[in-house]
Amino acid sequence: MTETVEALVEGGKATPGPPLGPVLGPLGVNIPKIIQTINEKTKNFAGMKVPVKITVDPKTKSFEISVGTPPASALILKELGVEKGAGKKSEKIAGNLSMQQIKKIVEMKKDSLLGANIKKMAKEIVGTCVSVGVTIENKEPKDVLKEIDEGKYDDVLKET
Repeated sequence: MTETVEALVEGGKATPGPPLGPVLGPLGVNIPKIIQTINEKTKNFAGMKVPVKITVDPKTKSFEISVGTPPASALILKELGVEKGAGKKSEKIAGNLSMQQIKKIVEMKKDSLLGANIKKMAKEIVGTCVSVGVTIENKEPKDVLKEIDEGKYDDVLKET
């Protein structure tokens, strides 16, 4: 029977200390190898908390690691290089993203987005920009949603 360990680690900076070491130690697995694998899989999320799930087979000492992604809002703020969103969106704007940056965020979150294709996934990220107080291409997110539907960004949002 397998054991599952779930933890929130800083991207690319997991350590054998808490929260992972004390939980993995009793399972008799190669902790440094697990930490190295986690850090490799989470290096693109440096400076962000990332959910990690480690499934261990105590008999064979084999393990599988699945990495979640930070919330879309955290990826948007990281892309902008700001600490937090605008708060009351009518008062100020936290920043402005390009459609290329939206696509980059879509690529990072692809596995956890619900959209059936890249355009629909991009619309999910643009929708999150509304609540964070971020403009796209110097336009309101609601206007950009219409432009995505009209095909204005088809050249950027093509499947890769």
